Amino acid sequence: MTLPAFGHPFRAYSPADYGFPLPDGHRFPYYKYAGVRERLRELLPVLDTPALSWADAGRVHDPLWLRRWRRGEVDRAEERAFGLPWSEGVVERARRAAGGSLAALHDALAVGWGGNLAGGTHHAFHDRAEGFCLVNDAAILTRFALDEGLARRVAVVDLDVHQGNGTAALLRAEPQAFTLSIHGERNYPFRKEQSSLDLGLGDGVTDAEYLEVLRTRALPALDAFRPDLLLYLAGADVLAGDRFGRFALTLSGVRERNRVVLSWAQAAGIPVVTMMAGGYNQDHALTIEAHASVVLDALELYA
Repeated sequence: MTLPAFGHPFRAYSPADYGFPLPDGHRFPYYKYAGVRERLRELLPVLDTPALSWADAGRVHDPLWLRRWRRGEVDRAEERAFGLPWSEGVVERARRAAGGSLAALHDALAVGWGGNLAGGTHHAFHDRAEGFCLVNDAAILTRFALDEGLARRVAVVDLDVHQGNGTAALLRAEPQAFTLSIHGERNYPFRKEQSSLDLGLGDGVTDAEYLEVLRTRALPALDAFRPDLLLYLAGADVLAGDRFGRFALTLSGVRERNRVVLSWAQAAGIPVVTMMAGGYNQDHALTIEAHASVVLDALELYA
C-alpha cells in the first residue's frame, strides 16, 4: 500500500456519510464522526467504510438475531436497550462502523497500524444490543484474526470509560484472547462482566492516577500475555466534562495514554488497530480533538 501524496502508507476509515434518522435532541453524538474526518483529512486518506458481511457478524453473533434486526423485527425493549430507534439506516450504519474496523485490521497487518474513525462497539452481546452497540467489532476482529490464522494471540485493550461488557462475555471462553478494561467502577454498565483483567477506578480519576494504573498494572499484564495483535479502543469519554464519563482526564492525559499503549505495541512489534469508542463531552470540539488524537499519535510513532 503506497500513498506518496502523504509520504506514508497509512489511511483511516469513516462511516460519516452513512446517517440514520434520530429524534430531535437525541444524545447520540452524530457530529463527531464528520468532525474527526475533517480534522484528519489533510494528514492521511480517509476512506468510506465498507459494510461488514453478515457472515462475519455471525462469527460472534446469533444469525437468527441478526436476521431479526435486518428485518426490523425488534421490540420496544430491544430498542430501549440499544438506545437508538430501529431503521434500515441504523443497521447499515452499524455494519459500516464494524466494516471499517475489519478494513483497518488488514491495514494493521500490512503496515503496523490501521485506524477506524468509528467502532469500538463493545456493549454488543451474542444476541443483545446495548448502549448504541449492535455488532461487536472488537470481538468480530478477534474471531476473524484467530479463525483465519492472521494472529495467534489477540489482546483487546479497552480504554473507554465504560466496561466492555459485551466483548468480555463474547471472548471469555477464548484462551487466545485477552480482554483488558480500565473503566469507571460505578459507571455504566452497572452489571459488569468478567474481562481477563478488569481495572475499575473511582470517579474523578486524574491523568497521573490513570497513567499509573496503565503503566504498572495494564502493561505488565500485556507483557505476560504476549499478544501478536492489539485492538485498542481509545475512548474519549475519560475526559473531564464528558456527559457520561465521571473521570477527569485532560486532553494531554489522553494523548499520553495513547502514546503509552502505541509505544508498547511498537516496541513489541505488534500491529495495532485503533477504534474510537465513546466520547460525549459537553465541549464538542474537545471530543473531536480527543478522538483525532489517537490517529495523530499513531502517525507520529509509525510514520
